[in-house]
Amino acid sequence: MSSITTFAATALVLFAIGQGIAAVRAEETLPPAPQNFLYTTAGELEANATILERPDIAGVQVVYNWRRLEPAEGQYDFSQIEADLAAAQKLGKQLVIQVQDRFFSLKSRNIPDYVLQGKQYQGGLFPQPDGWATMQWIPEVRARYQALLQALAQKFDGKVLAVNLPETAIETSEDEKRHGFTCDAYFDAELENLGVARAAFSKSHVVQYVNFWPCEWENDHKYMSRLFEFAAAHDIGLGGPDIVPWRKGQMKNSYPFFNQYKGKLSFVGMAVQEPTLEYQNDKTGKPFTKDEFTEFATDYLGVNAIFWSAESPWLKK
Repeated sequence: MSSITTFAATALVLFAIGQGIAAVRAEETLPPAPQNFLYTTAGELEANATILERPDIAGVQVVYNWRRLEPAEGQYDFSQIEADLAAAQKLGKQLVIQVQDRFFSLKSRNIPDYVLQGKQYQGGLFPQPDGWATMQWIPEVRARYQALLQALAQKFDGKVLAVNLPETAIETSEDEKRHGFTCDAYFDAELENLGVARAAFSKSHVVQYVNFWPCEWENDHKYMSRLFEFAAAHDIGLGGPDIVPWRKGQMKNSYPFFNQYKGKLSFVGMAVQEPTLEYQNDKTGKPFTKDEFTEFATDYLGVNAIFWSAESPWLKK
């Protein structure tokens, strides 16, 4: 076991004390069928208030980027989360916060300036085909992200339904190796972040989005299986950014593990985001319907909550 993985496991010891009833808590609070949540980004909830008001919407998942939450080193601005939480609570709805460290636009370098500019952080970001991702395998970068998670827990643990860490998929190249990237270092770093989040949030659910791991296909590095084992053992929820029934890539990676671990995870939350709405059912030649998404999410993936884009056709009715 690497030193980073050992650290993640150690961080969970404090959380584990007194958590013997965690599995019972999850069974008591989670319904057998998925609840429907709105999915949106920070600053957009007010524009979608009418959707949140619907009786068939249990709450909202909001994505907050790191830069917004920490405008200067150690100086946190959680005002948007506070406003969104107040809006949700006023309607008797729940809030899930996603703490984003990767971005799907080349213009979006949404981590704090001090991380972008500090020599010890080596630039903080590395390029993706359509954006940027944070170099979490660099210990100094990871420590600052973990400090943010701990600050969020001090303010919102037990007030939000869950804190959600973003998807595991990244694209890699030779350039990352100059910054110390290895496949194992990336996996261990993500696991350490997850352990720190679980230790910090003792009341709210902690959910890791997982779809693919760099360097891995069909669990050939055992990253996927190790993550699911870790999550099941430590009351950690899992999920993903896309529900696409029987899609080949996911069926070779994360989806079979969700099926294998049905009923064994404290929480499973998965999204139907804007790109997902464009995927077509091979049998019908048409985009997947709400019922088709929900049936697959329920029967195969064991999902507790579906986070729906406001652009979902059924939400416009």
